[in-house]
Amino acid sequence: MERHITCHVNFFIASSTHKGFLLTGESHFTSRSTLASMARPKPDQFLLVLFCVTSSSLCFYHGMSWQVAQEEDGMSWRLDEEDSEVDIVQTRHDPSRSCNFESGKWVYDQSYPLYDSNCPYLSTAVTCQKNGRPDSDYEKWRWQPHGCSIPRFDALKFLGKMRRKRIMLVGDSIMRNQWESLVCLVQGVIPTGHKKVNYNGPSMAFHALDFETSIEFTWAPLLVELKKGAGNKRILHLDLIEENARYWRNVDVLVFDSAHWWTHSDQWSSWDYYMEKQTVFQSMNRMVAYQKGLTTWARWIDLNLDPRKTRVIFRSMSPRHNRENGWKCYNQRQPLAFSSHQHVPESLVVLKEVLRKMSFPVYLQDITAMSALRRDGHPSVYRRAISQQARQQASGFSSDCSHWCLPGVPDIWNEMLSELL
Repeated sequence: MERHITCHVNFFIASSTHKGFLLTGESHFTSRSTLASMARPKPDQFLLVLFCVTSSSLCFYHGMSWQVAQEEDGMSWRLDEEDSEVDIVQTRHDPSRSCNFESGKWVYDQSYPLYDSNCPYLSTAVTCQKNGRPDSDYEKWRWQPHGCSIPRFDALKFLGKMRRKRIMLVGDSIMRNQWESLVCLVQGVIPTGHKKVNYNGPSMAFHALDFETSIEFTWAPLLVELKKGAGNKRILHLDLIEENARYWRNVDVLVFDSAHWWTHSDQWSSWDYYMEKQTVFQSMNRMVAYQKGLTTWARWIDLNLDPRKTRVIFRSMSPRHNRENGWKCYNQRQPLAFSSHQHVPESLVVLKEVLRKMSFPVYLQDITAMSALRRDGHPSVYRRAISQQARQQASGFSSDCSHWCLPGVPDIWNEMLSELL
């Protein structure tokens, strides 16, 4: 039985060529189509709906907008989700959407990890147990959001959702870190002979043959193109992307990250010059360059992908713990209980601004603050098998405090990712 609710509705109809006009009213409705029929804009216009819903003693404002397109059989109405802030209040009837994954705490859980370091798809640099790390508690922490829970990763459920689909993780070595985690979370339920991995240039793909599913990784740490120029100089083309983006076509789920290479110090920079159109720049503010590169990526997504066919998620920057005053990750055994400095990285501010301006609905998976508490989860000196004496001598700056031991923190990112899908 349908439940009727009362709405005080404000309609605002506008187009690029006509001034907007406002209609107000009150209606009883049970579906989006009923609401839409109350005010039909013309093609190339949009309908912004702000309404006050009265349910029991609760009244809240909610906003939605529809983009109208002329098709052969009439007008089509598509819910427009380009601006996540349009959804002002979430209802109590949708607990998955009311759960804020970003705010919570790390909880020790003996039932973790979900696989062990014998997973055949792990690279040596992240198999900290095999490399001699003496403690294992870093494998047993799960993220507990305030007021809700992230479901434990269910490999068969994930493969069922991804049946006959391609999911591709695009980015740097930390995204490969996450890809290895995802493959290890899944592969244990697939019999030997029913799975394989192949490599194609900058890409690698794990295939679950019975599900016709592929879990892929493609190397593109800057998203835009980095090329060799005259004199073997490395030129970062801030407005070129197709060389990398050709791998992203015909993929059902795309997960991106790009931040670390943009924030490397000059000593570790991956390029010698910037180039935009025909102009070469020897220097540029790193965050200005990052904004330009992300804008090129956003423009490609807007122009080339169909949101009815492809889901796009952008994972925020994975934090590093290689600073002074106790933040080095060597010999750390427990997560921080809380962050002593609520600092939002500048790269995250830039990313959010670029995503906000896009017409394609991209979901931001913000793992930065939660992962910042996990200074215990990095390989440190256990990125390769070395003796105890060598480890003691290498406890300084040679520690890897950027990537993550597996099993470990990226497993939780993938639990969140599975729930998002």
